[in-house]
Amino acid sequence: MAQDGAHHHGDRTTAPPPPMPHQRLSGRTAGGPAFDLPAWASAPRPEAEPGVYRLGYRQVDPQRAEVATVPTWPLLLRAGLNAVVGWLAYVYGVEFAKDGTTLIGVLPSQSALVATSVVLTLNVLVIGVVIKVFGRMGRWPEVWRRYVAPLLSRTVTQEERAEEDRAASEALRRSDPWAGLRQGGAAAAAGRLDGEAVGDVDYVRIQRAWESAQADPVFVPAFVEQVAARGAAAFAHPSEARELPGRAERHDLLLRQVCLGATQDVPKNPLSHRAAGFALDPAVLGTSLLAVGPAGTGKTARLARPVAEALCLQALAGTACAVVIGAADADLGPDGWYDVVIAPGDQASVYGLDLYGAAQDPDEAAARLAEALLPDELTARAESARTALQQVVGPFHAAHRRYPGVRELRALLGGEADALAALVKALGAAGRLAAYERDLEHRERQRGRADDPGALLADRLALLDRPAFEGAFATDGTGRPPFAMRVLDHPLRVRVKLPERSHPEAARMLSRLVVGQFVQAAGAREDRSLFAGLVVDDASAALDAATVRGVQRMRGANAGAVLLLRTLVDLPEALRAPLFGAVGCRMAFPGIAPWDGRLFSEAWGTHLVQETAVTHTPDTSGGVIRRAGRLGRKALSGTTAQTESVTTRDVERLRWSPSDLAHALPAGHAVVSLTAVSGEQVPPLLVDLRG
Repeated sequence: MAQDGAHHHGDRTTAPPPPMPHQRLSGRTAGGPAFDLPAWASAPRPEAEPGVYRLGYRQVDPQRAEVATVPTWPLLLRAGLNAVVGWLAYVYGVEFAKDGTTLIGVLPSQSALVATSVVLTLNVLVIGVVIKVFGRMGRWPEVWRRYVAPLLSRTVTQEERAEEDRAASEALRRSDPWAGLRQGGAAAAAGRLDGEAVGDVDYVRIQRAWESAQADPVFVPAFVEQVAARGAAAFAHPSEARELPGRAERHDLLLRQVCLGATQDVPKNPLSHRAAGFALDPAVLGTSLLAVGPAGTGKTARLARPVAEALCLQALAGTACAVVIGAADADLGPDGWYDVVIAPGDQASVYGLDLYGAAQDPDEAAARLAEALLPDELTARAESARTALQQVVGPFHAAHRRYPGVRELRALLGGEADALAALVKALGAAGRLAAYERDLEHRERQRGRADDPGALLADRLALLDRPAFEGAFATDGTGRPPFAMRVLDHPLRVRVKLPERSHPEAARMLSRLVVGQFVQAAGAREDRSLFAGLVVDDASAALDAATVRGVQRMRGANAGAVLLLRTLVDLPEALRAPLFGAVGCRMAFPGIAPWDGRLFSEAWGTHLVQETAVTHTPDTSGGVIRRAGRLGRKALSGTTAQTESVTTRDVERLRWSPSDLAHALPAGHAVVSLTAVSGEQVPPLLVDLRG
């Protein structure tokens, strides 16, 4: 049941950094209020559609919501008019009923008591009919719910309200968050946890360990022993961290949701989502999300950073692993959020990057590296480049039992005689020369030709063979410990800082390489119990055809990606439509170009709306008197009497037009559509990301 304190990166073991000394283990933030675990664990979380923040969510009655769309003044005016007409109908209705009974001789022939009873009965009947007819037309129940009931509720004393609040809070506190442990034979562990300050991360992590222990009763004593020894720190993350420094109060780790804002109460949004919190969780992130918007619209601060924070918290709880990629100066959280921080170009960086992803197959590793090295305009030569790289990586791995470093690989691809001779000698010593002699001969024949892909790859590798990257990509153990993407079955938190300012082209290559490795590793995992989440702050350089196909396959691998783009123009045109088809969630920020909005509109499709057409035609009805009256009106007012014809029909309209997306979205908002891994879909929602 215990977890190891180290992460295994391929054949290397890398110890995670120690926990931050200022982390607060028992609550949200240092010096903040204590975390009320019983109230949080027992808070209502009703079932809801994807995208709804379920903590504290209240379902909307469709009938009441439909009536609530009526504006205030028309509603009150109609209610008042119906009240006046209803009063007149009551007065004259009662008099008419009295006169009727008098005429037929009912009242005069009875005693005073019977006559009074008859009059009261008539009053009640007339009042009932008036309330039934005019109350329905005037929507009096809605006026009561909106205005009268809240006004009357204000007469309740503050003491009564405080007493009710105290009773509700006490009921929540009396709920036992560890009832499952007591009933399952771990009462001693529950007793130890009762005296501990347990946070939401601790609670989810311990509950997950308890569920694993219940799978086999043999593990229950080990669970109890671990909790008895360590309390709330039991089964902690290998880094021993139990909280993120400076985390925000917008996470529900019990459902693994992060609240990003509020869905607006507008007719375009479905009733079930209006005025509800908007949240993302692995159920929708598992289909991947594409967000497009210009710089400064809040993609990083309001989407990428909260999702990265949520994935890091889930990693501490033992339910996810996170890889976050962005520029070194991108606000994707402090380094204290992550176990591994890779910063090529920064000599102070502790970790390096394995260019081959610790792939077991040299041909697979060479193919992925070749695709990352080539720029977008040279993708037509990808096949020959993959072959050229495989012809040197395979022999080198067979001779030295490791992959070549950047400088070694550059020399072999460039056709340096000394490097090739040394490789042939090493292969002969290893007894593998016969197996790879044909590859080396073909590489030798290609050297010096105008279309030699090796020379092209060598030139691209020169961008990584710079003094600033010294030791960042070493494969012989002389540089920094290289991180390999094959460790996605551990709850790791990884941050890759790209040198976009100092080495922009190298940053593009590394972005494409890391994303490609993640897609491959996520699909190849044997243990998929952890959700593997990828956040790419600028994915314009990270996407190619192979990556787009891999993103679609991640749906069945309990993995997903959040891809941010400034504009779709940054992608090759051949990739835009496949990318929209590969992701299940699409998000448009204010100010996108109309040609970008066109793809969103096409992806979201159309829906049926009621269209009302009003037609005015000259009035020619009636006889001589009406016609004479119309002629007089025209002579006096200068207007022609017209008849009005209203036609209502169902027509198909775009859910969001390119013009609306480009010009009508307010600042701080976004339009987002969701698809869950189960296939459940949510139409485009207008979301306010500021609150």
